[in-house]
Amino acid sequence: MRPTRASAVLLTAGLVSLLGVPAATAVEAPSTLYVNNQDGSGCADGGSGTQGVPFCTISAAAKAVRPGQTVRIKTGREYPEAVTVDRSGEPGKPISFLADGPEGDTVTLGAAKGLTVRDASHVVVRGLRAHGGATVSGSADVELDRMFLSHESNSLVVGGGSRDVRATRSTLYSVRIEGGSQRTVLSNNVVYGGLHAAAAAVDAPGTVITNNSLYLDCVAAVLLGGDSSGSSVFNNEIGSVHAAPCDTPAPRSGIAVSQSAVTGTRSDYNLVVGSATTGAAAYTWGGTVYRDQAAFHAATGQGGRDIVVDSARGYTELLVDSADATAPGVLPTDFRGYGHADNLRVPNTGKDGGYLDRGARESQDLLGRVALTVDQTWAPVGTTVKATASAVSAWSGPLTYRFDFGDGSAPVVTREPAATHVYASPCECVVRVTAVNDIKQTVQAEQKARATAPGPLTAGFAARPVLPSAENPKAFVAPLTVEIDPRTSAAPWPVVQTDVDFGDGTSERVTSLEPVRHTYKQPGDHKVTVTLKDAKGGSSTSSGTARAAYAASGYVPVEPARVLDTRTGNTPVKAGAATPVTVPIVYYSSGPSHTAGATAVVLNVTVTGATEDTHLNVWPAGQQRPASSNVNVRAGGTSSNTVTVPVGADGKVSAQLNSGQGHVTVDFVGYYQPNAGERFSPITPTRVVDTRTAGGPVRGGQPRTVKVAGVAGIPQDVAAVAFNLTSTGTTYPTHVTVHPSSRSKPITSNLNPEPGKDKSNQVIVPVGPDGTIVLDNNAGATDLVLDAVGYYRKDGAALFTPVVPARLADTRTTGKLAPGATTTVAGLPANAVGAALNVTATDTTATGFLTVHGFGNARTEASSLNTRPGETVPNHVITPVGDGKVSIWNSWGGANHVITDLFGYFTKG
Repeated sequence: MRPTRASAVLLTAGLVSLLGVPAATAVEAPSTLYVNNQDGSGCADGGSGTQGVPFCTISAAAKAVRPGQTVRIKTGREYPEAVTVDRSGEPGKPISFLADGPEGDTVTLGAAKGLTVRDASHVVVRGLRAHGGATVSGSADVELDRMFLSHESNSLVVGGGSRDVRATRSTLYSVRIEGGSQRTVLSNNVVYGGLHAAAAAVDAPGTVITNNSLYLDCVAAVLLGGDSSGSSVFNNEIGSVHAAPCDTPAPRSGIAVSQSAVTGTRSDYNLVVGSATTGAAAYTWGGTVYRDQAAFHAATGQGGRDIVVDSARGYTELLVDSADATAPGVLPTDFRGYGHADNLRVPNTGKDGGYLDRGARESQDLLGRVALTVDQTWAPVGTTVKATASAVSAWSGPLTYRFDFGDGSAPVVTREPAATHVYASPCECVVRVTAVNDIKQTVQAEQKARATAPGPLTAGFAARPVLPSAENPKAFVAPLTVEIDPRTSAAPWPVVQTDVDFGDGTSERVTSLEPVRHTYKQPGDHKVTVTLKDAKGGSSTSSGTARAAYAASGYVPVEPARVLDTRTGNTPVKAGAATPVTVPIVYYSSGPSHTAGATAVVLNVTVTGATEDTHLNVWPAGQQRPASSNVNVRAGGTSSNTVTVPVGADGKVSAQLNSGQGHVTVDFVGYYQPNAGERFSPITPTRVVDTRTAGGPVRGGQPRTVKVAGVAGIPQDVAAVAFNLTSTGTTYPTHVTVHPSSRSKPITSNLNPEPGKDKSNQVIVPVGPDGTIVLDNNAGATDLVLDAVGYYRKDGAALFTPVVPARLADTRTTGKLAPGATTTVAGLPANAVGAALNVTATDTTATGFLTVHGFGNARTEASSLNTRPGETVPNHVITPVGDGKVSIWNSWGGANHVITDLFGYFTKG
């Protein structure tokens, strides 16, 4: 039902008289002053308040504003000032202070700072938050709208004979109107009482209290006293904050009107809640207490359409469509800015069949959500597509729907919850629906839709490697993982089944046209076959090649950690059985975990207590054991070597002795990962430390710190350096640990020196912040020699590509390498600038050493491997490469057989 014509006229009149800011004509368009205390605003209180140079304070603008001007106050930062307005506008030309920010934002004054309007007229203040409250004194035609006012006593005081003051759509804490003020209007406010009445008018004739939600604590929700005759109390929702007793001599009342204020005062269409449960009376009128509406109306003639309910539960529907739209002070919008709304599910019981609600808030057909379904989310161009919306709103009232099919065509706007569309060209589109109610509230939903080119189903796919990302380096991505993406297929209708044969004896089926990932156990080329089936019964197959390969990677040094020690459980490594070794990549508070995307790891592997002369292989778990070797050991002896090895798909490597058995320790010192870590720059092997000529032997328990950054061509900002570490002149069996100066000594070891033997091992050592490393000998004394072969840093030259361990050369098939002779080892990529090798010397006739260097580069005196008669000696060697080759020079000791195994190479890129 709709209001009468008289109601509509009064509503329009209320809009003009109560909101107080009439639309200006083009000729009278007021100028604007600006206040902005934000950083970078360029504000100045001595300026003219332009947008370019605004005032810094509201007070400065209040002193400058003239009739018809609007002061726009930037929200966002507190204004630490009390504001006084004592300048006046003119009829039709008010001075206005408005919040300037997103809808709903308020201008906040500093703690306990308040607003004072004194001896002023034709003033509008909208969107102000003041915890020091507001006072209006000796003023006329003042509007306070959308305010938030609080104070320890009364948040708003109107006095000093003020006239026509209006407080609307605000949150207030106790209001007092006094001092002969006339025609004050409180409308559509939420007002909380405390020790004082929520809204009190004393000696304030003509006070209007309409459509407020008032909550009494002590005294009353509405109190009219003194000469407050001719007042009106209409359409209010009156409740109680709590039922605690109050230290007041009089009983609490919902509405209390003293005998002196009764004359000409009217009260009706109010709803009073909880009087019985709180101990408050519904009414005190002319000194008489009334606890129910019937007795009150019978005795006074007031409140004929009031509602009094004892419980706060379930009363809200009584507020709806039941007020007097013709009452004085009615506004066209409620506390939230919503207009009057007719709830079609509730009878219109308001005056003359009107549908205005009681209280500050007008109930609305608020939208909850909207769902969207598209009947053809995948279809050829020319197919009719139907989109259907299903909206949820409070009243299930009529809505407007805006369907946008996402192809640039004009949206369909309709009152119907469905619309159809025919796509003219292929697209991957997003269909969106926006549901709009009568108060312009919107909700939105979307659904993807694919318009395809007509034609037969034709399978196709792209194969690409899956690598860890720089943004999420801790996410686990197994090496040799490949993504098979069939979305390159021509599929006019939905694909309901995709079968992928990965070419390694495994396959996978999915029920969509989406990428499928697979981790291969072995690198190489694999024939992949993809078979598609669509919703119309079509079928198509495509075959191609997917390459599984280790990706170029950066180096990530870690704090060394022991990941295997078979001595602790007395479970030696044996011939004929592979021992799995789990390598941690990421360290969490709970401990190490293999959760990153490493392609290869760097280990220090030691074999001790071997039952016979033998050698140890280390290779990626899940792959075939290679012919290469990593550690060679004599029966009863101890031997160690650095190992760079790819990681298996399960995050493990395997270790196995060739014969006999022995105990193995594995120390994890770093890893290589795509899109992470440091790049490697190889250098010609250069001697950095030789304690024989500087400092003397390193003694047990006396660690020695040495400078390596900024030395021998190594930059200052390196993350790690690769060295060949050699011990000589050892006095006692021991082990040596090399670590950064910034860390304590780890339990791991890098080299196991023995008396009478020169022993070597390659190490990759993180460098401390001061550019130093520490040489730590466990027992006895030994001289140590460090030859640098390269360094790692962010802007280094090359990335490392691991390979399945492979043998490049073996002089046992071509003849020994004579003293002073050089052999050339080929088989490396032509663009390689460095390589990670395992070089083994065997069948040695005399003590000596080998030097590995880049083919075509000058040889230095640095050694890569120390040879000993009667022993097979391996060493991990990182070396520069020239033209896809390396050179190995034998010293003038004795002849040797030399075996060269490849574990990876470095390339620029």
